[in-house]
Amino acid sequence: MSSMQIDFKEYQLRCQLRGHEDDVRGICVCGNEGIATSSRDRTVRFWSLDSSDKRKYVSSKILLGHSSFVGPLAWISPDEEFPEGGIVSGGMDTIVLVWDLRTGEKVQSLKGHQLQVTGVVLDNGDIVSSSVDCTLRRWRNGQPVEFWEAHKSAIQAVIKLPSGELVSGSSDTTLKIWRGKTCVHTFVGHTDTVRGLAVMPGLGVLSASHDGSIRLWAQGGEILMEMVGHTSIVYSVDSHVSGLIVSGSEDGFAKIWKDGVCVQSLEHPGCVWDAKFLEHGDIVTACSDGVIRIWTVDHGNIADIVELEAYASELSQYKLSRKSVGGWKLEDLPGLEALQIPGTSDGQTKIVREGDNGVAYTWSMGEQKWDKIGEVVDGPDDSMKRSVFDGVQYDYVFDVDIGDGEPIRKLPYNRSDNPYDTADKWLLKESLPLSCRQQIVEFVLQNTGQKDFSVDPTFRDPYTGSSAYVPGQPSYASGISAKPTFKHIPKRGMLVFDAAQFDGILKKISEFNNTILADLEKKDLALMEPEISRLGAIVKILKDTSHYNSSRFADVDIALLLKLLKSWPLAMIFPVIDILRMIVLHPDGASILLRHVEVNDVLMEMIMKVTTDPVLPANLLTSIRAVTNLFKNSSYYGWLQKHRSDILDAFSSCLASPNKNLQLAYSTVILNYAVLLTENKDEEGQSHVLSAALEIAEQENLEVDSRFRALVAIGSLMLEGLVKKIAMDFDVENIAKVAKASKEAKIAEIGADIELLTKQG
Repeated sequence: MSSMQIDFKEYQLRCQLRGHEDDVRGICVCGNEGIATSSRDRTVRFWSLDSSDKRKYVSSKILLGHSSFVGPLAWISPDEEFPEGGIVSGGMDTIVLVWDLRTGEKVQSLKGHQLQVTGVVLDNGDIVSSSVDCTLRRWRNGQPVEFWEAHKSAIQAVIKLPSGELVSGSSDTTLKIWRGKTCVHTFVGHTDTVRGLAVMPGLGVLSASHDGSIRLWAQGGEILMEMVGHTSIVYSVDSHVSGLIVSGSEDGFAKIWKDGVCVQSLEHPGCVWDAKFLEHGDIVTACSDGVIRIWTVDHGNIADIVELEAYASELSQYKLSRKSVGGWKLEDLPGLEALQIPGTSDGQTKIVREGDNGVAYTWSMGEQKWDKIGEVVDGPDDSMKRSVFDGVQYDYVFDVDIGDGEPIRKLPYNRSDNPYDTADKWLLKESLPLSCRQQIVEFVLQNTGQKDFSVDPTFRDPYTGSSAYVPGQPSYASGISAKPTFKHIPKRGMLVFDAAQFDGILKKISEFNNTILADLEKKDLALMEPEISRLGAIVKILKDTSHYNSSRFADVDIALLLKLLKSWPLAMIFPVIDILRMIVLHPDGASILLRHVEVNDVLMEMIMKVTTDPVLPANLLTSIRAVTNLFKNSSYYGWLQKHRSDILDAFSSCLASPNKNLQLAYSTVILNYAVLLTENKDEEGQSHVLSAALEIAEQENLEVDSRFRALVAIGSLMLEGLVKKIAMDFDVENIAKVAKASKEAKIAEIGADIELLTKQG
């Protein structure tokens, strides 16, 4: 703490609130009633003061309703409608929910945003929400009132000023002040995403940014103060009437600021997603370790010595697990056994782990042994991190996939090395054919940006006697592809559900038809003998896949199926939908159906019918599979793009279903959309599908194939620049990390693909 800040009292830990099962993302101070918190675990929790210990809070309500992680929160003060107050929450699932705290039930579900909801604020009884879909939306009494595109990039936060205006912060690096739907000011100054906003009473607006700074702006747009001290993204900022400011960051600290100076840093065992002041000045922090912590300056409320020591120990363990030596993680360094491998040149250095430290050794060619140099410490330039392989520091360590089920090989390289030399030594070491040398050299030059590497024309290959391969000339090498290949992306082509039990389908239709015949009120809807024969003929054509290009349907065939779809009872239409699912895979059947769709959109009618209460799983499954199969026929691409939003919204409930077939079908629709929209360069659609795919990928308990298809969709979409930026904002790195650690090989592989994408510039 700076000695000049003599009037500042140090904050100390008051208590820790445990209950969330994943990162705590948001905090909302609910007057004197308590604290609400949101989490990646999809819940909102409400914490009340512990009547038996005034230092502590206890979880008194768990609000369940979001289908993905929850972020922003707002407090509705007690009134007639909410006698014990209410909570507004926004989620990754694109929905804003309103909760009655008295019952713990959701009373409103506000749907309209296309992507993650990032901010919610109350405005004279209305709710205003912000989203990654670039819009602000206003809701009144549970209904949408208006929305507008407020920025051209994702909006990350929205707040209300005491003077009544709204302020939005965006990935476009600006803040905008809104009077109604009119932008009255744009504040320019941050160099990266504006992530968090807060009011500074009597002075203006605070903003927290990915550029690592916090700024205080006057309402006219002048920068009154810039606070720099965090070493990573700043996610949140808040102020107190005392003049103190608190900020939370990726760097693991909540920092407290006074008059623009950092007066204290509260260390956490993880990223600090949010930080808020309680009315009396205590601070609440939300951490990625799933714990909420409250900090106080009141000596009477400080945690007891046992809890303080336990927390100090937890911090110590966390730091040890992340300790870096010369820019490398300590735990990644090899142990002393690495010194049993002789060096290759005089003066070569190697760093190994000894206890909690990294120790450097140098190789002596004369004495043929490793000599200890000393302990390695982090220096000021460790931001320029280099790769480490077998304890040796390199500019690059490449992953090379040689295919045929072989493990990934590591290829270390320094920019000062001769790439031809490197390739030769590496191929010998890995027992790979020297004919692959050309591709290795080309790969190294491409991935190090050394495309203009000059070749010595007198060079002769010591093994083959030929001259060096020059990048740009034709390559005749066979064997391995050293190009940094992705295992599963980009996805090409569409997936379909093309297996059908036709005899079972006809049997079920016949059974339902007999039920209808026996019902006096419905017998007019029953099929007559010629129509039953017609269905048999339709199925016969569908079974004969070898003649799909020449076989034809009559228009009445399709009309018959559509008539049944429209007139038969809801519980009896699933076998009819199943026939339609196969019809769309037949070229002629698909084109006749399309003519009906163009006149009267029978497909959207079907989707709305089967996804409106009461929803029957058999209808849902056959219809989502039918929609999946439409992707096989390019004639439907326009229709699929036009109705993307409605289709994904209608079937979004499949993800929460315990039915694994429904989950897989939904993931397949998402993957097919990813392929289609990438090929058609539809950025808005790509963003929407990315959001849905991320929501699936977050669910670690899903069936392997469902999760895999969602991850492939994410990876394929991320090859597009704009979508990659949005994915990074969505914390895709964490999703990749979790997938990479999976015991399922293909999940781990696609996780590695996505991780590689996040690391590319």
